[in-house]
Amino acid sequence: MTQNETAALILIDWQKGFSDLDYWGQRNNPGAEENGAMLLAHWRAKGLPVIHVRHDSTAPQSRLHPDHPGHAFIDFAVPQADEKVYGKFVNSAFIGTTLEADLRARGINQIVLCGISTDHCVNTTTRMGGNLGFDVTIAADACFAFDRKLPDGRVFSADLVHDVALASLNGEFAAVKTVSEIILG
Repeated sequence: MTQNETAALILIDWQKGFSDLDYWGQRNNPGAEENGAMLLAHWRAKGLPVIHVRHDSTAPQSRLHPDHPGHAFIDFAVPQADEKVYGKFVNSAFIGTTLEADLRARGINQIVLCGISTDHCVNTTTRMGGNLGFDVTIAADACFAFDRKLPDGRVFSADLVHDVALASLNGEFAAVKTVSEIILG
């Protein structure tokens, strides 16, 4: 992927509320934040477009509700003054926002995604981005997932959930790469 002004980094839901594992359950990839910070620092150093997406939950008990301290961005992902922030109420960053129109108005046709969680908001945004014709790359090691449970009691580990989500996106909706692969371009 060529990193130029037509490529934007989109950070999805890097919010403090996701650190509450008693609420969300176990997660994988403890290095996701460090990798996300490295990718963001690289993008900023090159002067490329950075976009932040925040989940604005409508459920008052949610750790991501605007009245909860967990709604805030984690330290590495605090937007700078020139970086656009989109609030969303659903999984996809394209639904209920002007993200698509704004990307097109800026001539951006490549998007690099990282964030939380691999199988929910990253997955949905990736699928929609691909379907809308954007060239999508996912920074796999700058994302993480949580354990998931079926009604019959079966539990799927966060590692498995993360890997299956990435495998289902790779090749059809996006290119799945590591942060190092993206930086080395």
